[in-house]
Amino acid sequence: MMTPYPHHYETSAQGTPTGNVEARASGLPTLQTTPPPEFGGPEGHWSPETLLCAAVADCFILTFRAVSRAARIEWSQLECHVRATLERVDGVSQFTRFDTRAVLTVGPGVDEAQARAALDKAEHGCLVANSMKGARTLEARIAREGQAG
Repeated sequence: MMTPYPHHYETSAQGTPTGNVEARASGLPTLQTTPPPEFGGPEGHWSPETLLCAAVADCFILTFRAVSRAARIEWSQLECHVRATLERVDGVSQFTRFDTRAVLTVGPGVDEAQARAALDKAEHGCLVANSMKGARTLEARIAREGQAG
């Protein structure tokens, strides 16, 4: 059950002049982060940039869960990939685009137009993406259960 607004979320981070930064939130596992390779960081670690992309993808799927439940759409899997574009705009680094590719797997009785409308509604309703100013696109595909990808 959802609680009334406003909601508050708290995190913290701790770091030293070199090495990993520890990102924390109460009751959650600590995440070790580094700068991404594009900023001289090592491969194979979460960065603030990859965490932001993951938050957009995760929020899209969780929003779709709610939308599909309300629309009574039966589905078995939603795969979501987000590609964010970071650019210098007026001397400031910022994300300017979030391109989402989604593949929704549904059963044989699901109306494809209804499923596509629910994907669009989830993209427009994603609170994480709505909180950012970069342009957004959604490329969605509907797959039937039992069909190769």
